[in-house]
Amino acid sequence: MKKTVNLPGGTALPLIGFGTWQLRPKTAYESVRAALEIGYRHVDTATLYQNESDVGRAVKDSGLDREQIFVTTKLRPQDARHARRTLESSLRLLDTDYVDLWLIHWPTGGDELVSTWQELLSAKDAGLVRNVGVSNYSPALIDLLAQATGQQPAVNQIPWSPAQHDPALLEEHRGRGVVVEGYSGLKNTDLHDPVLTEIAQRHDVTPAQVVLRWHLEHDIVILPRSSRRERIATNFGLEGFDLTKEDVTAIDTLAQAG
Repeated sequence: MKKTVNLPGGTALPLIGFGTWQLRPKTAYESVRAALEIGYRHVDTATLYQNESDVGRAVKDSGLDREQIFVTTKLRPQDARHARRTLESSLRLLDTDYVDLWLIHWPTGGDELVSTWQELLSAKDAGLVRNVGVSNYSPALIDLLAQATGQQPAVNQIPWSPAQHDPALLEEHRGRGVVVEGYSGLKNTDLHDPVLTEIAQRHDVTPAQVVLRWHLEHDIVILPRSSRRERIATNFGLEGFDLTKEDVTAIDTLAQAG
């Protein structure tokens, strides 16, 4: 099983990330610590989540070298006019000199679309971030940024699940060299679906593990989130089984059935 995908600048992005949305301070700290102990090396937070300092403390206290952990944070559209100041605040809270990936959380208003992207590119040039990207953007908006600046986002983080599977949209990103990170993959899935439960039973794993593994088969980065250690571990334990081509196709077709 592939463990990383290469971003355009050559950075290896771990395909399994740990999401921290809705994890309140103490829980965020404990969950990230657990995730790093279990083997995750990619942690995803955002200004909006208000847990950057807890995530940063967990990374610090893990005993791992900062270079070993891929850290993502995100800029809220309402902070676009003072993007650099917001980033500097994120770096302070995370207690780090740089983040590995900085994303614009949602598209900004039309008049700020390009200028915000330019702010991200200038932060990258300044060495404050290693890679820059977007979240919840359409391919048309990505093209707009690329045409204006000559530089594509490295990543687009969008909702993805079997019910939302869209091969054409995936291809649109691949053709542009943009890595897709899928979020809410489990939240937006009926884990009692007979297709998933049958596959899970056959492989002696959980339906959630089947869904996460299916994302990886499509080279989609996953960001499962949990505050329970055993769930954090099973979400990471996706190596002990292989989905067949037929399994993957059956899960792909859940989008048409939905």
